[in-house]
Amino acid sequence: MDYLSLLFTSVFVIIALFLSKSFKAGVEKDMIIATVRAVIQLLIIGYILSLIFHGDHPVFIMLMVLLMLTAASQNVVKRKKMRIGSFWRVFLTLAIVEIVTQGILLALHIIPFTSRYVIPISGMVIGNSMVLSSLFLNRLGSEAEMRKEEIQLILSLGGTPKQAIRHILTSSMKLSMIPTLESQKTLGLVQLPGMMTGQILAGADPIQAVRFQLLIVFTTMASALLTCVILSTLTYPSLFTAHWQLKKIQ
Repeated sequence: MDYLSLLFTSVFVIIALFLSKSFKAGVEKDMIIATVRAVIQLLIIGYILSLIFHGDHPVFIMLMVLLMLTAASQNVVKRKKMRIGSFWRVFLTLAIVEIVTQGILLALHIIPFTSRYVIPISGMVIGNSMVLSSLFLNRLGSEAEMRKEEIQLILSLGGTPKQAIRHILTSSMKLSMIPTLESQKTLGLVQLPGMMTGQILAGADPIQAVRFQLLIVFTTMASALLTCVILSTLTYPSLFTAHWQLKKIQ
């Protein structure tokens, strides 16, 4: 695809803006900002990845993964409205998930330690975990606020903070994982995933593309639950004081 063809695809943005204006959805500004940022960020990262792939040095790979972890963590903290969690809790969670998933892939020789494999897969894993972290924190804050009487009752009866918040943590995990699980249930029937589609458009064998996509599916499924478990363990103590009293959440 050349730049002229890419320019023609902007007609879809124009259609979306027209519909938003016609139905007074009020998302025109956000759509324009998102479009401009996507173009600038993707073009910049495209040139950066070209340089990294050409050099293929471990230091460049580590720096790129660190950049993705930092940006993802900052995005989660910036978007959530609840006063729970922190940048470092989210960063540590995403870092652990990245280390575990990439460690398994590299230790079992599923992928080689090259920038062409590590960086794209890291981006998918970190991006998925970023969305899960945001959903989980928002859900946890909402559930804890709505069920604070239940939490306080358990605490007043001698229960520990972990016992008081356990059912809320479980419920938050389940609800935050619904988008990931539901989208994976319809793979191949309703949607062709981005990685698989990209490989097919690039001329790769469809069966080979399916194999790589299944790698991503299995990895993101495990990383999703791992994200929720780690983040819940790191976050729930921040909801309580040192005297086991529930803090004000909102």
